[in-house]
Order: sequence, then C-alpha cells, then structure tokens
Amino acid sequence: MLFRAALIVTFSLAPMAATAQLAEAEEIVVTASRAEKPRNTIPNTVTVIDETDLQQQLNVGGDLSTVLGNLIPSFSPSRQKLTSAGESLRGRDPLYLVDGVPQSNPLRDGSRDAYTIDPLMIERVEVIHGANAIHGLGASGGIINLITKRPSDTLQQSLRVDTTLQDENTSDSLGFGVNYSVSGRFDAVDVMASVAYRQSGIAYDPDGRVIGFDNTQGDTMDADMLNVFVKGGYNWQDQRLELTVNDFELAGNNDWLAIPGDIASGIPTTAEEGTVPGIAPTNDVRMVSALYANEDLFGQSLRLQVFRQSFAGTYGGGIFATFQDPALGTDIFDQSQNESEKAGAKLTLATGNIGGAPVSLVYGFDLLQDKTTQVLALTGRAWVPESNYRNTSLFAQAEFSGIERLTVTAGVRHEIADLKVDDFTTLASYNGGQFVAGGKPDFSETLMNIGAVYKATERLRVFANASEGFSMPDVGRVLRGINTPGESVESFLNLTPIVTNNAEFGIEHSTDTTSMQFSYYTSESDFGQRLQLNSDGIYMVQREKMEIDGIELRLRWQASGTDIIDLRYAHTDGEYDSNDDGRVDTDLAGANATPDRVNLSWERSWTDRVSTRLQINHLLDRTFRDAAGASSSEFDGYTTLDLSSDIQLGNGVVQIGAQNLTNKDYFTYYSQTLGNNDRNFKGHGRTIRFSYRVEF
Repeated sequence: MLFRAALIVTFSLAPMAATAQLAEAEEIVVTASRAEKPRNTIPNTVTVIDETDLQQQLNVGGDLSTVLGNLIPSFSPSRQKLTSAGESLRGRDPLYLVDGVPQSNPLRDGSRDAYTIDPLMIERVEVIHGANAIHGLGASGGIINLITKRPSDTLQQSLRVDTTLQDENTSDSLGFGVNYSVSGRFDAVDVMASVAYRQSGIAYDPDGRVIGFDNTQGDTMDADMLNVFVKGGYNWQDQRLELTVNDFELAGNNDWLAIPGDIASGIPTTAEEGTVPGIAPTNDVRMVSALYANEDLFGQSLRLQVFRQSFAGTYGGGIFATFQDPALGTDIFDQSQNESEKAGAKLTLATGNIGGAPVSLVYGFDLLQDKTTQVLALTGRAWVPESNYRNTSLFAQAEFSGIERLTVTAGVRHEIADLKVDDFTTLASYNGGQFVAGGKPDFSETLMNIGAVYKATERLRVFANASEGFSMPDVGRVLRGINTPGESVESFLNLTPIVTNNAEFGIEHSTDTTSMQFSYYTSESDFGQRLQLNSDGIYMVQREKMEIDGIELRLRWQASGTDIIDLRYAHTDGEYDSNDDGRVDTDLAGANATPDRVNLSWERSWTDRVSTRLQINHLLDRTFRDAAGASSSEFDGYTTLDLSSDIQLGNGVVQIGAQNLTNKDYFTYYSQTLGNNDRNFKGHGRTIRFSYRVEF
C-alpha cells in the first residue's frame, strides 16, 4: 500500500523535483545507479564524503562509525567498540561495500561491518540513504560504499605517522600508527601499494577512569591493526583491467579485564590489567576483486566485476548459560567465531539514446554465493549450522530525460535465491538440544523503484522516489535459537526474507552563498527484524511488522570567503508490532533506532596553509515507550565538541585534532538505551591526535 501510494505521489511531485546542491551539480556518483551519473540526476538522498572531509574527520575520531555519525546525523552514534551492533542508518541496517564488494554478513550478522579496511585506504565514501535494491542483498537502511584510492598518474610516495593520547595517564593512552604507500603509472600499467600498522592505547573517561572493555564483542582499545592493500590496472584503447587485494587484521591483546558497573547507581563499567582467558577477539578479512571495463562495446559501456571476500571474526568468551552442556561438564568456558566466505560477480551494461529517444538504460545481473557458519572455538561445537546462500538477480534501470528540466527513472530487480542447511542439532541449552531437519527453502522477489528529479529553477530542485529493498533475516540467530521439537529449515517461518518499502521526498535550494537540503522518508516492512537482548546478554531476533519515518535537514552558509557554517539535523521515529495484531504500537529501542541529533560545524581558512574545523554534536533527550504508553527506557542527551586543524609545512601536512574538546562526561547512547552492568560504558574523555603526512 505504501509503495503504490508513493508511486502516485512521485509523479504528482515530478514537476517540482530536484537533487543535490547547485555547487555539487556535476559531482559524479557511481554507487546509486551502478553507472557513472551526475549527482543531480539521482532521485535519492546521496551523501558523498570526499578524501579531504574523510581525513579531517579521522583526525578527530579514528573509526569509520564516528566519521559517518559526524557527517550523517541519521546514522547512529558510534559504539566506540569493535562491534557495530545497534548502529543503523535511518533506523535500519546499512549494507557496507568496498568498491562494490559486500562486507556485511547478513546470514549471521557479526556486527563488524565497519572494520574490514583501514579508513586511510579510502578515497571517498558514497552513502545512499534508505532502502533500495540496486546492489542487492542487505540494504534495508541504505548503502555505504567505501571507494578505495586510485593509482596516481606520476610516481608518488606517501608517508603518514600519527599518535593519539589523552590528558590522563598519557603513557597508557598513547597509541601510534604509520602508513606508507607508493603509486604510479608506467605506460599502460598503473599500480598502488599501501601498508598500514596501528597500535591503540587505553581510553579514559573524563574522570580519569579506564573505559570498560567489551571482552565479549571485542574492543578497539589495546589492539593492533595491520592492513595491506594493492591495486593495479592495465589500460588499452577504451578498456581497463583492474585487480584489487585487501588484507585486514585487527586483534586485541587480552590484557584488560572489564569490571562491571552498576546502571542503577550510575557507576560505569571500567577495567583493570589482567589476563583475559581464551583467544583474543579478532577481525581477519581478505578481499580480492577483479574488474573489467569497456567503454565502447557495440555502443554500450560494460563493467564486469568478480570478487571473493572471506571474514573470520573471533569473539571473547565466558561461562555463558547458552554455552553449557551437561555432557561436557560444568562451568564451561567457550567463545564463538563467525566465519563467512562470499564469492560473486556483477555485470553492468549501460547505453544511452535508445533508438534515438532521450532514454538511457542500465541493466545486468548479479551472482552471489555466501557460506556462513558460527562455531564455538574451544569445544568445536557448531552454534550456527553451515548455511549456504545462493542468489541470482536480474536488474534494469531506465532513465527518461525528454521533458525539459525533468528526469524520471524507473527500475526493476528480480531476485532468485535459495538457502541450503543440512540437518543439525542446537546446543544443549536450547531445551536440551533440538534436532532440526535441514532443507533448501527458496525465495523469489521482484522489487521495483521509481523516482523523479526536476530542476524547477537554476536554484530550486525537488526529488521524489519510491523503492523496495530485499534482505535476509539474521539466519544464524534464528536457527541457533530453535528450542521446540519438530522444526525444519524448510518450513520455519522466521526465514522469510525482509522486503522493505521506502518512500522519500525532498527539496533543495541554493544561492550564491547558501544551500538547503531537506528530505522526508518513510520505511515499512510487514515482517521485519528487531534485536532483543535476552537474560544472558545475547541478542535474539524478533520478526515483527515495523514502520519508520523521519526527516533530514542540511543548511550550509558561505559566511565569507574563508568561513563556512554547516548545520545538519535528523529526526527518526520507529515502531514495531509487539503483540502481532497487525498494528505497530511500541517504540524501537536503541539497538534499532537512532536519537535525534544536531551537528553544527564552522570551517575557516586562516591562511593558504592553515585551516580549522570546529564541530558540535548534540544528541537530544529521548523517551522510548511501550504499547501502553509507559516509558521503557530513557536517554539523556549530551553535547560534545571536536576540533581539527590542518597546517601545511612544505610538502607535508600536520593535522592536530581533539575529540571531546571540553572533556564532557557522559554515558554513550548504547549504554543508556541497551546497556547492562557489563556494558555501562562512558564516552571517551578529551583525546588528542597528531599526524604528519608527506608526499615525495
């Protein structure tokens, strides 16, 4: 119903439609359309974070989630941990890509999607807000495509060193990193190679206490990261062959034990030095991607990409009730490891002026195979059975530009998928262990999208779109939790895919010194997915009807030739059906919803060689209510201030950044809305980062 209504409204608003700011009209975006398109022809909210903005933000906060939150208010506040569980875009899970290769693991979401590549390897980030199917599985909240750096035209080397420290206990908080890259073009061949190493220290809260470690999900404190990245290409005529290899590993040292806090008394979780039992939490990710591009194949452009990505995420252990088995003894200590192997291909063809008409077409197919399992590493038990997912998708996206100032796009994507799981038995803690008959359920979905962009004047543009997104539920969480006899994979209802209907309407206006972007969106799923924490701290999946809506606003003012003021605001509402009566009645909590947030920044170029950015992050108070209207949880908002400065020295650049400049004392959004005594974390106190980058 929502999707059909949105189609009608899309065409009724078409005479008023628009896209990006005037100043960014010629910016080329690949992610949103699978082919290179000017941003002002794309009927979606698209945020592009270029390399300058990315480097500036990384000098404030070292993780990608912090960068996204600072520049996209509808993205959840960073957990400041290795896990990204509870981090969402417009209230739903985004699909992470690296150069179009999926990094997310939808069959058993390990919530490590933002930690598969060092951000210093990234040239730009393209973010599509809202559900869509253009890149296939898993984009119910949007797409975050991390586009890696390209080889330079001339021989060029770069060296970057950085260090991080805090006011309190400088020696323990001290971290450092180094990145070296070499790049160049040699006739028809170009190549880039980069290696990065980073060692992080301990973080302290504003009161000088050690921030608590998440010994189970993993932590970015007291950890080592190594990333090796290579990209090479060969060009001839209108063709290019490119190979990209990325090898990323992040591992904790297991030297700090969490000390539980007390939520009721306002006591934060902290940590003390000690040996943590078991294997240290790690992320081990490898990606290989080969791309063939032909700009003139019988009058069409062609892009063929084949890829392989492997992910192994090890999680900390414990004597959890879920891991107990009388046959193995009592007080069993164990820990899990999530393993995923993905292989696939993407074929994209694009042609314009079909039959001499003002119509262009992008079409092709995607193939994906994903094998995922979750094991208990110390006892060798399978917690999640091996799940083999295969997906074939055909898509076509047409664009009509035959009416002056108006661009209309429409597309269809057909998904054919199956999931194969052999017979398995759940852990003993699930009602003694339940035998589950295997099966091979298959799914078929046809997804549509339509949008319109109209340039009403040189300064006013409006856009409207309606789209559907397709994703699998977290199959691993669903299957491992079966505790009733007689179930089979073939008939288990909770394996039904998630189809999300998304509608969006926006208006953008610009003058010589100002620009405004506003969008309103809605998102519905009749059988969605919500995370709920059970008694032993492990999340379970609830499949329920969900409805989300919200607004996003950006105001930008060129106050002078050297000053830019930027204001971003996002508001999101989300509810789910708690009693299965077909009506949503209960607020989505912190694991599934973002707070209202205002981001305000001031950029100034003091001289040709010195510039600064001062930014304020303000999270508003929020009350989450149940079906009876009673408060189920409260969030006390907080405000933090960050500062970043760039100073050019010869061929190098010195960056000095300060996160939480005023040393604001606060509990994180996650801790306030979903935390427990083991995860009642405070935010980081004032943190100073220094870096120096030189090119030669």
